[in-house]
Amino acid sequence: MAETKQSGHGPRLQELEERLAKARLGGGEQRIERQHSAGKLTARERLELLLDAGSFVEVDALVMHRCQDFQMQEQRIPGDGVVCGYGTIDNRLVYVFAQDFTVFGGSLSETNALKICKIMDLAMENGAPVIGLNDSGGARIQEGVASLGGYADIFLRNTLASGVIPQISAIMGPCAGGAVYSPAITDYIFMVQDTSYMFITGPDVIRTVTHEEVTKEELGGAMTHATKSGVCHFAVPNDAACLLAIRELLSFLPSNNLEDPPPGTSNDSPDRMDESLDSLVPDDPNRPYDIKRLISSVVDDARFLEVQADYAKNLVVGFGRLANQSVGIVAIQPAYLAGVLDIDASLKGARFVRFCDAFNIPLVTFEDVPGFLPGTQQEFGGIIKHGAKLLYAFAEATVPKITVITRKAYGGAYCVMSSKHLRTDVNLAYPSAEIAVMGPEGAVNILYRRDLEEAGDGAADLRSQLVSEYREKFSNPYVAAERGFIDAVIEPRHTRSEIIRALRQLGCKRQSVPPKKHGNLPI
Repeated sequence: MAETKQSGHGPRLQELEERLAKARLGGGEQRIERQHSAGKLTARERLELLLDAGSFVEVDALVMHRCQDFQMQEQRIPGDGVVCGYGTIDNRLVYVFAQDFTVFGGSLSETNALKICKIMDLAMENGAPVIGLNDSGGARIQEGVASLGGYADIFLRNTLASGVIPQISAIMGPCAGGAVYSPAITDYIFMVQDTSYMFITGPDVIRTVTHEEVTKEELGGAMTHATKSGVCHFAVPNDAACLLAIRELLSFLPSNNLEDPPPGTSNDSPDRMDESLDSLVPDDPNRPYDIKRLISSVVDDARFLEVQADYAKNLVVGFGRLANQSVGIVAIQPAYLAGVLDIDASLKGARFVRFCDAFNIPLVTFEDVPGFLPGTQQEFGGIIKHGAKLLYAFAEATVPKITVITRKAYGGAYCVMSSKHLRTDVNLAYPSAEIAVMGPEGAVNILYRRDLEEAGDGAADLRSQLVSEYREKFSNPYVAAERGFIDAVIEPRHTRSEIIRALRQLGCKRQSVPPKKHGNLPI
């Protein structure tokens, strides 16, 4: 009887192993070698690096396309160009899909899209992040509208999952046409330098329509989107660095919008002081300093993960921990454009603030802002509505919010940068803080214009005197503190402990907004 059972199941098990082996081989050895020669890992190699060792469980490994046109029925490969499943990162559940460029160029088919949608549905139902590794030639032309419908099905799930589970996209090869919209809806986009690109219309179409000459790299490479468009949040040198960076980002994020981020394991003392911060802000209000020096001093172990580091450098955003609690940091950078807010910085900040609010990550803001960038380019570009996005994001956020004014807080920019008036919980200031409608020089020119005109040769001395008087009377934190707009004026050396104390106080914060379907963000 034992021999009969073995002989009955032997061929079936062998068939299963052969089918699975064919799926694991993807497009075959030659195409795998071609992938390697282009400096790229295969889909399965990428998943091995991304996930904890041995944790990957594949779903739909044997799915094949159903297309009967263009002799496609003779070209059927198990998996159909995308590897899907789930695994763990630091022992936390994640769902993943990795497009396999060795199979039909990773093109999206009807069944390919169904596999991705299944994974996204599972991620939503189980409250876990979804990570997409994109490396695709786009929609599978042989399937026509069925492949386009597949994209739309994915877009819908991206939209429904937004603010519910973290969504991360890694562009590790081509991503063009309609394919770019799924990553664009997700929370964070990683791009690999020299091997990935994103654009709606490629160089050939642009050449035909507008007669512009541009390369793929110039048009949609990693550094283009990291520095010019702001589409890319992290530009990394190679596939391995990309996958490790995704693991680092996830360490700061919760699995879903109903959970808190995982705690850190630092031994950095909450009461640690840094006396060098007392002299960080120059006495001369026009001298720059690097706000990242302050951030590194404040966060646990000086570990700060900056987001969009190469875009809109006048605003620094990213993740750190304070007493092992994840926080989102928004900081004006006086060392770039004197720290003024502009269109790009407003968009960068608004997107980050809204993400943190959606996923229960407290916000810490460092403020040294002289105002908004003047000029026709900014006004014609819509700085009014774009600046309003940042204001809206801070006002809408209900997570714990803490603001530290280090120096300048002028005009409307003071209001926008998480002021007390936008429901910020704790507002602190350094003794060097200057909170006013505008800077002393501008204020004196308006308030004392006639006096200065009548002063003649003594106008310069009079202006200097009036500026000093204005700064002493108004450009300080104490007028705002008297009105309760500033909760405390602190010594810079105590910045870390003061913020941690505030975070602990706000640990059980509950704040609601008026019932509504959703607000109307000033798009």
